[in-house]
Amino acid sequence: MASNRLRLIATTALATTALLALGAAVGGYLVLEAGWYSVAATRQHFQVVHTLLEKGMHESVRFHARDVVVPPPAGAAQEREQLRRGARLYRRYCEQCHGGPGVAQHDIGRSMQPLPGPLVDAARRWRPRELYWITRHGIKMSGMPAWEYRLADEEMWDIVAFLGRLPLHTAASYREVTAAADAAESPAPAAPPLGAPDARRGRIALTQYACSACHKIPGVTGPDTYVGPPLQGLGRRKYVAGVLPNTPDNLVRWIRTPQAVDPQTTMPALGVTERDARDMAAYLLARD
Repeated sequence: MASNRLRLIATTALATTALLALGAAVGGYLVLEAGWYSVAATRQHFQVVHTLLEKGMHESVRFHARDVVVPPPAGAAQEREQLRRGARLYRRYCEQCHGGPGVAQHDIGRSMQPLPGPLVDAARRWRPRELYWITRHGIKMSGMPAWEYRLADEEMWDIVAFLGRLPLHTAASYREVTAAADAAESPAPAAPPLGAPDARRGRIALTQYACSACHKIPGVTGPDTYVGPPLQGLGRRKYVAGVLPNTPDNLVRWIRTPQAVDPQTTMPALGVTERDARDMAAYLLARD
């Protein structure tokens, strides 16, 4: 009799849990379909939602950055040069959203939701390997971009080094160091050897150059858009853009300089590097 009672209690608890889950799913679907939840950037998240997202983001970064190897400390002269490069890069790529000591975010940064906070205390909240991981990979659904396809690995570590010193700067010293860095701009690091095309990396590159904003791309998450033709089955087509024989080299040429191939095209030149274009072509030509 006792076992029957326990079985009844367990069955009731299981059924209740299932009904609650079903009710929550139905309620969520109704809210979604009715459009009741405002997606306007002028409406903030509820505090509990913001807190949960922040917590999830922090734990995710710490987990995924755990194996990042931090470069060994540089000598005094090399460190000064690294900090100078980091100051220039920070001002160019980070200041518009995050501001700096005595410098507010630009209009875009101040208007985003969630708000990209100042980084003057970032080095006190994050380890160097975590700052590097965030810089390289970005943060999904936050507006924080991934810089892996825009900056060299050395440049991302330069930014991390500068972030480590940012809490020490006053408004005056920040203006001085960034102005001096701009006046003595360094040449860009040498591009790494091309190597064999990497289709896996090419799929990510297609998102980082916003190709999915105009094209439906197999295996790439994106909106239902038809600004440009869908790229399904690109490997089976005879021609690239209707004019070039369909070869990897010609597809790379089209990706990098579309208007040089067809002056009438509305496809813009996106500044795609040779390496990234080769990887993107490898991915697209391998999809059925």
